[in-house]
Amino acid sequence: MASIIYQGVGKVFPDGTEALTDLNLELADGELMVFVGPSGCGKSTALRMTAGLEEITSGRLLIDDQVVNARPPQERDIAMVFQDYALYPHMSVRQNIGFALRMMKLPKDEIRRRVDQAAERLSLTALLDRRPKNLSGGQRQRVAMGRAIVREPKAFLLDEPLSNLDAKLRVQMRAEIAALQRQLGVTTLYVTHDQVEAMTMGDRVAVMKNGRLQQCAPPQELYDDPANVFVAGFIGSPKMNLFQSQLRRQPDGSVQLQFGPQFLQLRPDQVARHTELQRYPDGPITVGIRPEGLRHAPDADTERSLDVTADVVEMLGPETLIHFVAPVQIASDADVRDRADNTDEEESILATRGSTVMCARLVPPVRLRDGAAIRLSVDTEHLYLFDQRGDAIR
Repeated sequence: MASIIYQGVGKVFPDGTEALTDLNLELADGELMVFVGPSGCGKSTALRMTAGLEEITSGRLLIDDQVVNARPPQERDIAMVFQDYALYPHMSVRQNIGFALRMMKLPKDEIRRRVDQAAERLSLTALLDRRPKNLSGGQRQRVAMGRAIVREPKAFLLDEPLSNLDAKLRVQMRAEIAALQRQLGVTTLYVTHDQVEAMTMGDRVAVMKNGRLQQCAPPQELYDDPANVFVAGFIGSPKMNLFQSQLRRQPDGSVQLQFGPQFLQLRPDQVARHTELQRYPDGPITVGIRPEGLRHAPDADTERSLDVTADVVEMLGPETLIHFVAPVQIASDADVRDRADNTDEEESILATRGSTVMCARLVPPVRLRDGAAIRLSVDTEHLYLFDQRGDAIR
């Protein structure tokens, strides 16, 4: 086992494409770290540089406190599990799992012991004589994991290993991989584009965008305290409702946040709990509401409620998802940062006009028909506020 440390690591391809910029991050010994983000964010590039499959352009990479920038893959003592499993079709499961050990010229008895032990852990004992073509997708994934385990490496690197599996099998396999990693205690870097997969597996999750690390924290912290608009909108399913608003400070210390033709009210005691909000000036602001922050409340007061029409109703058993059109301008990460470059007051006010589809998660479920009118209370204790640059106001 070993730590993995990125010190200002960057990657620029020969055509000038900057795939990764100034990555500073430490994976603790035995930790399961998940890199997550949209396609092209740099997460797979970071993993491939860790494996030695991509050259590091700048910065230093340390594995077990040793700088490995110039070391070839075979000298880094890590094992990688690929997206397509990369199994040898002409070899049996036993031969596939033990291949790396044979290349290391270990004694036959030691190879058999390690293969049998890995097969037992992964429920593959009965399949050791089969070929990959006779295995299901989940079984092939287990074989790929077994091939990594038997090497007893310092670290595991997994590059979207579940992307080729169906939804039900992915849920099963992610639980198995997480349990196996905890059992083995091996430092693991796991790359995925699926934020649900990231949240359910990682000890910590590193969210990336455009080659830059946006935030790294335990899953619940990412959900409860996102660092910026991008993380807020990326983490969570259904995603956070984000909209452009105007802040108005009242003489009694309360704050009003514009929501279309009405205003949501934050009490003075709520404002007092946010040091940065107390200093934030009147004007443009971005507001976020989690779907579960909207509740069915027919008798709620107008200062903390919204009257909407349920355009689409999804009954999901334990919960109901309500999709409705709100009289606000959606706020994406790009929108917020573009708006920050224009401080003209008229432009900012115009930015709040428009409409966007928002979502409410109602628990316990509420039976409604499409087109029904409904009043939703807003949990103002859990509003998320972001400045004109898209950074969280805490």
